Amino acid sequence: MVIAVDFDGTIVTHKYPKIGEEIPFAIESLKLIQKEGRHLLILWTVREGDLLDEAVAFCKERGLNFYAVNKNDPEEVAGKAPRKLTADLFIDDRNFGGLPDWGLIYNTLKNNDSRACFSTDVFLKGAMVQEEQPKKSKFFGLIR
Repeated sequence: MVIAVDFDGTIVTHKYPKIGEEIPFAIESLKLIQKEGRHLLILWTVREGDLLDEAVAFCKERGLNFYAVNKNDPEEVAGKAPRKLTADLFIDDRNFGGLPDWGLIYNTLKNNDSRACFSTDVFLKGAMVQEEQPKKSKFFGLIR
């Protein structure tokens, strides 16, 4: 499976354009995913130029190397291919529902169940439990 991983807010805390603090277990989890050899990791970030180089170096210093950076394939030429990734899964803090715990991410990928990261139970329960709203009268309930 090809997995695209964001940097700011996912591997490190948001301090852009600076590099934030490591998010606990992010790098360790990604290294374990790589070590198992079943997935290709792509760094997918808004960073470019020197800021991108700093992020890549930050990861490399910690033993985390990506298959590709901001592209589908390491041989892909910028401007010759569409910028859209063909990843199977995106790990990003801007997901609908936010960034799951890195333990959940790792265990889900290890057990081959990418659906477990997104449980509809949370949303179904929220949709079913709707409190009855008091009836409003006249001008948005401000005048009774």
